[in-house]
Amino acid sequence: MTVQHEAPTQGAGDALEVWIDQDLCTGDGICAQYAPEVFELDIDGLAYVKSADDQLLQDTGATTPVPLPLLQDVVDSAKECPGDCIHVRRVSDRVEVYGPDAE
Repeated sequence: MTVQHEAPTQGAGDALEVWIDQDLCTGDGICAQYAPEVFELDIDGLAYVKSADDQLLQDTGATTPVPLPLLQDVVDSAKECPGDCIHVRRVSDRVEVYGPDAE
């Protein structure tokens, strides 16, 4: 049985960004399967976010914007991640809306 998770629609001022806590990453690669445009596993076996020009962002706490067409895939990645290490937050106030610290 497949469970569909629906992401809310974004308003004009609700830009989102995503980051991965590599200390919690289990390297399962589920995120890269859901959204390969946003996530990638590196040679160290951990997942990282990618920039809009497809560059791996390996700095601790590096964020990348969540493209609106990929919002559902990024949200599903955060919900399905076994390491609970994917954080999606609003850019405007840095409040986490999906992930382990979401309210």
